[in-house]
Amino acid sequence: MLTKFETKSNRVKGLAFHPRRPWILASLHSGVVQMWDYRMGTLLDRFDEHDGPVRGVHFHKTQPLFVSGGDDYKIKVWNYKTHRCLFTLHGHLDYIRTVQFHDEHPWIVSASDDQTIRVWNWQSRTCVAVLTGHNHYVMCASFHPKEDLVVSASLDQTVRVWDIGALRKKSSSPADDIMRLTQMNTDLFGGIDAVVKYVLEGHDRGVNWASFHPTLPLIVSGADDRQVKLWRMNDTKAWEVDTLRGHMNNVSCVLFHAKQDIIVSNSEDKSIRVWDATKRTGIQTFRREHDRFWVLAAHPEMNLLAAGHDSGMIVFKLERERPAFAVSGDTVFYVKDRFLRFYEYSTQKEVQVAPIRRPGSVSLNQSPRTLSYSPTENAVLICSDVDGGSYELFIVPKDSAGRADYLQDAKKGSGGSAVFIARNRFAVLEKSSNQVLVKSLKNEIVKKSPLPIGTDVIYYAGTGNVLCRAEDRVAIFDLQQRLVLGELQASAVKYVIWSNDMESVALLSKHAVVIANKKLVHRCTLHETIRVKSGAWDENGVFIYSTLNHIKYCLPNGDSGIIKTLDVPIYITKVAGNTIAFLDRDGKNKIITVDASEYIFKLALLRKRYDHVMSMIKNSQLCGQAVISYLQQKGFPEVALHFVKDEKTRFNLALESGNIQIAVASAKELDDKDHWYRLGIEALRQGNVGIVEYAYQRTKNFDRLAFLYLLTGYLDKVGFMSKIAGQNNNLMGQFHNALYLGDAKKRVEILENAGQLPLAYVTAATHGLTEIADRLAGELGEDVPSLPEGKTRSLLIPPAPLTACGDWPLLRVMRGIFEGGLDATGRAEQEEDYDDAGGDWGDEDLEIVDL
Repeated sequence: MLTKFETKSNRVKGLAFHPRRPWILASLHSGVVQMWDYRMGTLLDRFDEHDGPVRGVHFHKTQPLFVSGGDDYKIKVWNYKTHRCLFTLHGHLDYIRTVQFHDEHPWIVSASDDQTIRVWNWQSRTCVAVLTGHNHYVMCASFHPKEDLVVSASLDQTVRVWDIGALRKKSSSPADDIMRLTQMNTDLFGGIDAVVKYVLEGHDRGVNWASFHPTLPLIVSGADDRQVKLWRMNDTKAWEVDTLRGHMNNVSCVLFHAKQDIIVSNSEDKSIRVWDATKRTGIQTFRREHDRFWVLAAHPEMNLLAAGHDSGMIVFKLERERPAFAVSGDTVFYVKDRFLRFYEYSTQKEVQVAPIRRPGSVSLNQSPRTLSYSPTENAVLICSDVDGGSYELFIVPKDSAGRADYLQDAKKGSGGSAVFIARNRFAVLEKSSNQVLVKSLKNEIVKKSPLPIGTDVIYYAGTGNVLCRAEDRVAIFDLQQRLVLGELQASAVKYVIWSNDMESVALLSKHAVVIANKKLVHRCTLHETIRVKSGAWDENGVFIYSTLNHIKYCLPNGDSGIIKTLDVPIYITKVAGNTIAFLDRDGKNKIITVDASEYIFKLALLRKRYDHVMSMIKNSQLCGQAVISYLQQKGFPEVALHFVKDEKTRFNLALESGNIQIAVASAKELDDKDHWYRLGIEALRQGNVGIVEYAYQRTKNFDRLAFLYLLTGYLDKVGFMSKIAGQNNNLMGQFHNALYLGDAKKRVEILENAGQLPLAYVTAATHGLTEIADRLAGELGEDVPSLPEGKTRSLLIPPAPLTACGDWPLLRVMRGIFEGGLDATGRAEQEEDYDDAGGDWGDEDLEIVDL
């Protein structure tokens, strides 16, 4: 039994799998219904409106609904998306044991201790049929998956099969309100909508459970007599086929497996038993130490079972689904249905080669775990856990297609694991002595080599080498020279996948992918929150791997991303271009086409294949926020520009890459003060005077503009700025501009107009404006400020401009590797457009604003 998920809570009395999502409902004795994600192991939601223990739960097949029934005699229908109880169905007079939705009709069937089974229409919220006939508690009732039948089990020691065909006909024909009322009265007093078709008698004590087979006319039942019985039925009768004995206490639940020809039962003897439905013999028993099992549930589509016990529930599968396979060139050898097969990718031809285990073996979870292939000898080595670890060696003749007489030629042996290490040599792990036995194709020991670390599994690692796995590390060991060639800390490695050139290796564990080189030098590690299932290397050196939900890629530098979302897990066997070949859970070879543009693009950037990058940008539709963020992160904002439509993002990328022209175009579109301000800063950093001027114009930043004109020698424009300041009554702006121009007379005039007569007098006297100074002295009278005598007074002369009326030497912005090569028009034209972006203020009418 392979445990997938386990909870510890309260006694679980009812279980139900969601048909499409990895969810399971558990109804508890405490009166709560829990909804769990069994893949992630997380509690999604809880519903607690019942007034007592909840026994029955069931998901609707297509709607976001589930139904629950409890000891409060109530049936509740819930919408799990809105976390609301939509309505409550009343009618039962005692505990409700089970509830179930019909797959097609808007019906719910319920079983109760009031000795009745009821069928409800959940759309009209009415009871449409009451099935009476049992004379003790009805422990369970369920619809047949295909036919108009209901099966029920009761403590009156019988199993009953009910025909509800008349109910289907009635529900499909219209009826007026009076007829509906009449029909309801008829139902309550025993109508003919449901009749007993068969009464199955054979159990000596009360029957706790009965289930239909999903496809065959079979019923299985379990009872307090500790027996499991198998029944067959046809159109006219039903009869007992066999009795399965082995449980030591009451059998509380029993059902058919959805995918395999087996029966699963659980009991209060703290065990789960698995039976062969064809041979009707016990296969395996699983026990718990302290908990009794109460209920079972089977997933309708997947190889999953769930069992509820005294302290929680467990979700498990009986056999591993991953097929053992090995890829060689255009073919893959794999195991399916206990046969060795090979599949040719180019022709999509599948050939059955040989059986791998003698008929009659019914052990569960002993299917082959690994498969190793020697292409030169056409030899296949298959390992499994049978008898504590064993292998089978097949030499497959070229003309063996379709023949099955090679079982006699299969050579067998014991060992923890076995792999080919050379053309005609294979290595077998002997766990007891921690050594490797090197054998020939005749299954004869050629050499023995002790291993350097405690090893539980070995993998191929190149000719003459094995990769040894311990709990916390792996090591490559040369069997000939008995040398450790490399070692790496990696815990719980499950699968080892080498690239075609044997230069790189991927180590897959449950929730991680470790990439290393051929000497186990670590390159990168990827951590996943859900299980990693399989992987393969493509021809470009990119590792493609699958999890439960996605196909992903991993670049050599550790960058990763999602290629495709999956509905069900797959096992990747080969990647070629845009196609991924894989085996599904049923062992069928399939191929899907994916879009590899994203990781090929990133790989080209990583390897500096800029010609490929340019080609992909011009010819593909590659875009998206993930690609843009990646390009920014990796230092290629100028490339990201060519994927971006949003002007704010374009503006930010243009500033980051120093592309001032595109920044101007985006700023024009946005026309936002903050963006113009940032553009001005970047243009000033680069020394692009025209664009700085243009940015200051758009933000009406007159102070900065005037100072810019002073620095660049545009003194006539400084005078124009003085006029603008005057029109805006900006005295300080006027004074600064007069100061920049060296116009002392203007400064005196400004100070006088501002009422600063002493300052105006000092300025006039200092700059030799005698007439103006005398006039101001007369106005001041006795308040004329005294000027220091005997000291040299110097005039305030504006400095010479830093540049001669133009751009100063620009900050060197590194020309990108894609500069000029990505735009259809190039950037020369853009530069011409924006060289005169600021225009000439003498020719342009400015909108003067009040500051």
